[in-house]
Parts: sequence; C-alpha cells; structure tokens
Amino acid sequence: MREMLVLVLALFSGVLLGTIFFGGLWWTVRRGVLSNQPAIWFLGSLLLRTFIAVTGFYFVMQGDWRRLLVCLLGFLLARICVVRLTSSHITQEGAA
Repeated sequence: MREMLVLVLALFSGVLLGTIFFGGLWWTVRRGVLSNQPAIWFLGSLLLRTFIAVTGFYFVMQGDWRRLLVCLLGFLLARICVVRLTSSHITQEGAA
C-alpha cells in the first residue's frame, strides 16, 4: 500500500516537472521571439528548465528505478497536456 502511494506521488511529481519544463518552454518561445537578445532567453531557459527537471528526477527517484520510470511517465503526460493546451491557444489567437 505504501509503495503504491509513493508511485502515485512520483507520477504527480513527474506531471509537475513536465508542466514546469514544457510550460516554461512555451513561455520562453513567446518571450524570446519578441526579445532583442533571444539567445540569452533560450539558453538561460534551457539551463534553468533542465536543472529543475534533472534535480526533480533525482530527488523523486531516491535510487529506485520504478520511481524514476513513473516520474518520467508523468513528465510525458504533462508534455501531451501542454502541447494540447498551447496548440489550442495558438489556434484561438490565429482566429482572432
């Protein structure tokens, strides 16, 4: 029972990490294309988002590959959700 709870928490942690990573990417692209120095935005964002994701995976994993796998699954689920939400946002902006 306890192990199942730990895996559910790892899944939610993966969703949170994925939302931060891919939501941050979307935010960076929107800001970066309007900036006078887009390279700084993209490089800084890449380093920060990667640091957050890798650190999060490390703490969630705690040496157990199953936790890492479930966390990665949550990360990928967040990617799907962010892509769907942002693509519908782009479609709505294009229609306006």
